[in-house]
Amino acid sequence: MDSRSDCLVLLLLVLGSAATALEVPLDPKVLEGLPQPPTITHQSPKDYIVDPRENIVIHCEAKGKPHPSFSWTRNGLHLDIGKDAKVTMKPRSGTLVIDISSGEKAESYEGVYQCTARNKHGTALSNNIVIRQSRSPLWSKERIKPIVVQEGLPLVLRCQPPAGLPPPIIFWMDNNFQRLPQSRRVSQALNGDLYFSNVMTEDSRSDYICYARFPHTQTIQQKQPVTVRVFNNEAAEERKPAFLLPEGSPSSKLVLRGQVLELECIAEGLPTPEISWIKVSGELPAKRTSFQNFEKTLRIVNVSEEDAGGYQCTARNRLGSAQHIIHVSVKAAPYWIRAPQNLVLAPLESGGLTCRAGGNPKPTVAWFINGDPIDNFPEEPSRRVEDDTIIFTEVQTASSAVYQCNVSNEYGYLLSNAFLNVLAEPPRILTPHNTVYPVIRDKPALLNCVSFGSPVPRVTWFKDSRSSILMGDPFVFHENGTLEIPVAQAFHSGRYTCVARNSLGISENHVYLEVKEPTRIVKQPEYMVVQKNRDVVFMCKVMHDPSLVPTMIWLKDSGELPDDDRFIVDSESLTIMYVTEADEGTYTCIMNTTLDQDSASAQLTVVEATPTPAVMYEKPDPPTDLELTDPEVRSIQLSWIPGDEHNSPIKKFLVQYEDALHGSGTWNNLTEVPGSRTMAHLKLSPYIHYSFRVLALNDVGYSLPSLPSRTYRTKPAAPDENPSDVKAMGTEHNNLVISWKPLTGLQSNGPGLQYNVMWRQMDVDKDWNTETVANVSKFVVAGTPTFVPYEVKVQALNNYGKGPKPPIVVGYSGEDWPVAAPANVRVRVQNSTQAEVSWEPVPAKSVRGRLQGYKVYYWKERSLHKHTTHSHTHRMEQQTLTFTGNRSHGKLPGLHPYSLYSLNVRVCNGRGEGPASPFLKFETPEGVPGPPAFLRVTNSNIDSLTLEWGPPHERNGHLVGYILTYQTVNNTNEFGQLKELSVPPNETSTTLHNLKYSTRYKFYFSAKTATGPGPGITEEFATIMDGAMASRQVDIATQGWFIGLMCAIALLILVLLIMCFIKRNKGGKYPVKEKEAAHADPEIQPMKDDDITFGEYSDNEDHKPLKGSRTPSSGTVKRDESDDSLVDYGEGGDGQFNEDGSFIGQYSGKTDRDGVQAHESSEAPSPVNAMNSFV
Repeated sequence: MDSRSDCLVLLLLVLGSAATALEVPLDPKVLEGLPQPPTITHQSPKDYIVDPRENIVIHCEAKGKPHPSFSWTRNGLHLDIGKDAKVTMKPRSGTLVIDISSGEKAESYEGVYQCTARNKHGTALSNNIVIRQSRSPLWSKERIKPIVVQEGLPLVLRCQPPAGLPPPIIFWMDNNFQRLPQSRRVSQALNGDLYFSNVMTEDSRSDYICYARFPHTQTIQQKQPVTVRVFNNEAAEERKPAFLLPEGSPSSKLVLRGQVLELECIAEGLPTPEISWIKVSGELPAKRTSFQNFEKTLRIVNVSEEDAGGYQCTARNRLGSAQHIIHVSVKAAPYWIRAPQNLVLAPLESGGLTCRAGGNPKPTVAWFINGDPIDNFPEEPSRRVEDDTIIFTEVQTASSAVYQCNVSNEYGYLLSNAFLNVLAEPPRILTPHNTVYPVIRDKPALLNCVSFGSPVPRVTWFKDSRSSILMGDPFVFHENGTLEIPVAQAFHSGRYTCVARNSLGISENHVYLEVKEPTRIVKQPEYMVVQKNRDVVFMCKVMHDPSLVPTMIWLKDSGELPDDDRFIVDSESLTIMYVTEADEGTYTCIMNTTLDQDSASAQLTVVEATPTPAVMYEKPDPPTDLELTDPEVRSIQLSWIPGDEHNSPIKKFLVQYEDALHGSGTWNNLTEVPGSRTMAHLKLSPYIHYSFRVLALNDVGYSLPSLPSRTYRTKPAAPDENPSDVKAMGTEHNNLVISWKPLTGLQSNGPGLQYNVMWRQMDVDKDWNTETVANVSKFVVAGTPTFVPYEVKVQALNNYGKGPKPPIVVGYSGEDWPVAAPANVRVRVQNSTQAEVSWEPVPAKSVRGRLQGYKVYYWKERSLHKHTTHSHTHRMEQQTLTFTGNRSHGKLPGLHPYSLYSLNVRVCNGRGEGPASPFLKFETPEGVPGPPAFLRVTNSNIDSLTLEWGPPHERNGHLVGYILTYQTVNNTNEFGQLKELSVPPNETSTTLHNLKYSTRYKFYFSAKTATGPGPGITEEFATIMDGAMASRQVDIATQGWFIGLMCAIALLILVLLIMCFIKRNKGGKYPVKEKEAAHADPEIQPMKDDDITFGEYSDNEDHKPLKGSRTPSSGTVKRDESDDSLVDYGEGGDGQFNEDGSFIGQYSGKTDRDGVQAHESSEAPSPVNAMNSFV
């Protein structure tokens, strides 16, 4: 391509970048009438493994105006959905639902699917979605012979699980389902095999079992147990290390960019070797490297091309060492450098779509229009393909289409849709009409005029009438149409009109600016010294704009006032009654309005109160009889007589002076002396007409000042010092302002005070430029180069001579705006919430000032999630990070996961910011989701619970499922065994079967993305009791007849006790033996000599069972059964026990119904009690 063509391409790209500045606002009123080609908003992953037990759902969602229609291909052929009743498409969606609940095989629907969304403005394509059924094949049956090995030798137990989809997770356990302990000597390799560097006698066991867990179907399969027998017929010989894995030397490994690199070295030897790793040519990336499996596995995450090379593992014990080198090569599937973005242009505008991707090997780029190769379309003068860019010139409305870019190499592909939407829209002003902007005087005012149109409207402003356009100072006009008045004044108030116009029309809007008077505290609180138990009042009087409502707040020591009735706040004062020592501190009055605030503070000091009415503490009387003695050129002696102390000793004296020549009427502090002294040696300055006075201070406060002394005049002299705070800095790009703090009259030492201002350009001029100026505070040097160093000095002089030699101060002439933007801005996303941005620093010549640093402006464009609504996709407020100094990179924290961001970088100097770098967009990866919205029970049965939940409000990516874990909780809050259930992402409810009735369960529920599970929520629910059981579980203690019966029995017992007590007191006898003989119980017989049984419990009468008991089929009660029999405790057993293990039926004389009631009255029903009630 010749240079002329290169210039044309560059020009078109510049025009294209300018054209993309047209952004369609998210206002629904604007979007409603705008045409838009289709855009794919959500689709299933490229490699989609489905569960054969669930329906297949292939997602395809798109938006457009008009709403797009959808179609599918399978294996490259059109999929006729109407021919298969099992295949349906959701309304107003392209999502396919394949119903396999009736027994259809999921594998019959395997294949490559692609979704097409089209409307009259274009066609968008989804990725090729490969549907495969998850598989968890069975282990092949085999007979494993016991392994016999000599102690000290190495051993490898092979697992060799069946190949599943996705591959299974391997772990070794014993017969008790306990994981086998692993160590540096015994460990599991990445392939699942169990390696022994050397065996020991304790390794002998018969239950080495390899388990394979297939995560997609949540099934676990086990291999036949392996028996290992270790014998020690002879002493084990020590040996130096040798590698069991990897085999051969050296070895190699291929890894793709962005994946995880895992290198493994397992060695045998005696003693057990230790493993260490190094990179042969370079350092291991510390932040991305970890060591696992007792240092046998080296793991590097997020692999990049720089991780290629040789990695050496070393196995070492006391007998020697062994090395192995693994050569790692890094390839890369295509990844985006700059994905094409939707382009909105006006008719006859120009722009471009860029599709730039990296990869190794370098990917090829193929363009499509509405799903068909671009080569199938006739050439158009308004469209041209240059490498990875399509250039559009002078587009028309008919040019709208969806362009697909496919970049691919042997390791993968990327497909991106980007539409060209040609809009012709007259201007619309989106700022609400008649908006009022209140602002405080001397503060900046911003008047908004947000507009939309195609072409981009040009905004102009008018005030009051449209007689003249606002321009120049004091107005600042922003690119987004906002009008800024940096320092608002009262005369700026009024009606402002913004007009937006393009080639298709004009629109205007009126807004109003109201400049308010600032809030000011005109009477501030004063320093107060108060005796204990007295009252104190702090005043705080405020002036404010009458249209603003003020609110007064009082603080003590920057905190809230104590919650005490002694503190009384009025509209203009704070009163503290009965002051205590705890009330000492700083009191601040803050006056707030809706627009501004003002504040003032004062100190409160509390002194001891008068102990008795006879002793009064007051301020001291002023000193008297001031006398000046021993005058010198620059000193004099002052003495005085103290006044009355008023019962509070004088702590110090304060000497003040008045200069009648330079500041008559103003008294200044000169020195302090202790209260024990009554004279002071005063140091004086030349050319001052001094008068002195003295104040005394005790615990109550200062006295009134004494009468002034006589006037003492010192003689003039040359200045003793030069101006302080000398600075040199420019205020414009071509000047140098030399400023200083002028000498006071006290410092001038004589009449005719002036300044010699000297300057020269550093390293350029040898001679000083000098200018003598009057008693001012600055001097401006004009016509200077931009931002060059100058040496300056300022010397004081008066009619009696010059001051001392001044020091040299280095400053710089004025700065100008930077003229260049940072180049080569790049973003490296580190995780879902943080990214690192880097740039090439701007050359010093282009900074044109003192480099302050770099500012990164970034904002969230939208979320990448399909469920994002308009309210969520509205561009977030722009954020700014400033990196001071000559930085070339910085981190952007606090990003939102799974979102699209834009940024630019600007260099800053003392004058301001330079131009912005080109806008750069980047995406944050998925993060873990937030907690689910809710978890509740919608149906509760005896042995099942139906749970319903809401998806997380913050998905932070595509949900891949939910994790439901639950366990039982008994009445003592003891937990049962945890059970885990994985739920697909498209479900919002599930039913748990085979639960225990009347049992409380604790549920832990969380959502997960590809990044991992997020925080969960916890709830507790319970199954219900069987209705039949519940109806019989009646607490008789609450029955009226039972309460009456108990009361009657208690009364009868009381009457009997009273009768016995009365009869006993009468001395009567109770003929027990006669009564027993007269009323003998026929059931009770005397014991015979040859009878070894008790008559009362004789079992001779037909061996009848006791009433209420159950008899085994043999007719006898079996008493010799084992106490551990499960029949005794389970359902359907012949025997029946209470919870304490006692038999119920054998010793109960009640009917079944009575037995139930008696049992229920003892305690709350339990599952065991409920079963007993059926006996």
